[in-house]
Amino acid sequence: LPLRNMPLGTEIHNVEFQPGAGGQLARSAGTVIQLVAKEGKFVTLRLPSGEVRLVPNKCWGTVGQVGNVDATNLVIGKAGRKRWLGRRPEVRGSVMNPVDHPHGGGEGRAPIGRCQPYTPWGKPALGKLTRTSKKYSNSFIIRKRK
Repeated sequence: LPLRNMPLGTEIHNVEFQPGAGGQLARSAGTVIQLVAKEGKFVTLRLPSGEVRLVPNKCWGTVGQVGNVDATNLVIGKAGRKRWLGRRPEVRGSVMNPVDHPHGGGEGRAPIGRCQPYTPWGKPALGKLTRTSKKYSNSFIIRKRK
């Protein structure tokens, strides 16, 4: 159903960013978007992340919440069950050698040794903002997720 035909406060999922592009927003298990306002050629949506943004009113969405709401409560329980899902073991950078990871090396259980955590490729991790400040769609974001 096009977003312009939905009443305010409707809970929706699988929403398009651009008309005809296919659903891209709120497709994960248990997620839902709330239609907050309609003005001109745009509707205002509150996304699962808490971000509030404008989307063209010609875009389509599906009424209701995505199923399997309890997916977040699933306890994997053991490494083998994770392997059945195709996930390989996750090795911490601090147990590697310095040639393999920026956190590696040192005698015993050493701290990171740098001012902040880094990825295996030397880029800052945890908290570094990566969104381009000049991105064209910044004007459609009313409130950032943080």
